[in-house]
Amino acid sequence: MQALKLIPLVAGLVLAGCAAPELRAPDIKVPSGFKEAAFAASKWKTAQPAEAQPRGEWWKTFNDDTLSRLVDEATKASPNLAAAAARVKQARAIAGIAEADRVPQVNAQFGVQRGRVSNISLGLPQDTPVPTVTSWHATLSASYEADLFGRVANNVSAAQADAAVSEATYHSLLLALQADVAQTYFRLRATDAELAVLNETVRLREENVRINQRRYDLGDIGELDLARSKTELSTTRSDAIALERQRAQLEHALAVLLGKSAPSFSMEGNPLLASSSLPAIPPGLPSALLERRPDIAAAQRAMIAANARIGVAKSAMFPALRLTAAGGGESEDLSDIFRWSSRTWLVGALMSLPLIDGGRNRSAVARSEAALEESVASYRQSVLTAFAEVEDNLVGLRTLAGQAQAIDDAVATARRSADLAYKLYDAGRSSYLDVLDAQRNLATVERTAVQLRGERAVATVALIRSLGGGW
Repeated sequence: MQALKLIPLVAGLVLAGCAAPELRAPDIKVPSGFKEAAFAASKWKTAQPAEAQPRGEWWKTFNDDTLSRLVDEATKASPNLAAAAARVKQARAIAGIAEADRVPQVNAQFGVQRGRVSNISLGLPQDTPVPTVTSWHATLSASYEADLFGRVANNVSAAQADAAVSEATYHSLLLALQADVAQTYFRLRATDAELAVLNETVRLREENVRINQRRYDLGDIGELDLARSKTELSTTRSDAIALERQRAQLEHALAVLLGKSAPSFSMEGNPLLASSSLPAIPPGLPSALLERRPDIAAAQRAMIAANARIGVAKSAMFPALRLTAAGGGESEDLSDIFRWSSRTWLVGALMSLPLIDGGRNRSAVARSEAALEESVASYRQSVLTAFAEVEDNLVGLRTLAGQAQAIDDAVATARRSADLAYKLYDAGRSSYLDVLDAQRNLATVERTAVQLRGERAVATVALIRSLGGGW
């Protein structure tokens, strides 16, 4: 009686020994707020994965119909996104396969055999005639693995976590695709704006060459000034041609993102204007970042899957019980196969236990534990990278805003300087070299202003992406 009382205790200890360990979140010091944030964040709360929550069409905050159309096209036609969606289907199907082990497997068989056995196998004299026999059989069989030590349950948990990893990875790829489309689009528009500045500069250089040619023909200026104006014209034309090549490459990159062939895709020029507004994005609390980032959610699901596989590996060290049953009919004539006298049946139970495996199962447990350690380290790295990306983009937007303000002032003074230099030269009070320097400086700061405009738009999209695609 005392031994019987100990059975539940022993069973509980055995079950605890083969179960997956309790998964504890890695100890990561989460800051209370972003260093670059413009407001003070309150204490952070425990993060709950929210990568599946609707993020909204964040690109519409830019109030650009063309951008919205391009993002929609990319979402529908991107081959990479379609491949990711197919991987999600595969992972869900694998989870379904693992789930099938929870229920009995039932099979039906129907067939016929015709054959003759040898005399010797029946223990008969060699010359004894043995008839040829036809055997019809119809059988319904069932088998079931009793999940005594959690192998099936842990395998299902691991497969479901793998499916969740695939889904989170899909969301991450979707966000990356949308952000890449937006960034490439803004780079293309910034290039168009830069081309507009260069084309205007070319027009001014051509006008200078015509004026200087006329003044040279009249003998007002020497050949040196004319040569300098022609050199500046050729140099500016060369810069414009190089920028056209850059624009074509951006157009080709956008075509690939949209799932289109580069030769069949083209975008009309649409310069990014100074009046284009950018959305103001609150960075939020650090815990919200953990909730929204799909890559962090994927890393977390990977930890869950690795932890469940420890339970699978441990269960292989304990007995496995498989129950089987079958029933049907067997007869020489097909018409008799379902008669009561032709019935057949069997019931069985098989318990298997590894005795000597050369350390295979212990090594499998050690491998699964090491895989969990790897997934924990990857999760920590994902979190650290996420915070760094947000800080990078916040400081990028802050410094770019300051640069833009400074360059706007520089553009105003450069225009004034170029105007004064030309008036002094026209009045004969300065050399043409002063005019070239002033005009060259104006063209440089105007191009820089346009480039900063594009960089601010690209950095805004980058911040949205680093925050998980919404706020």
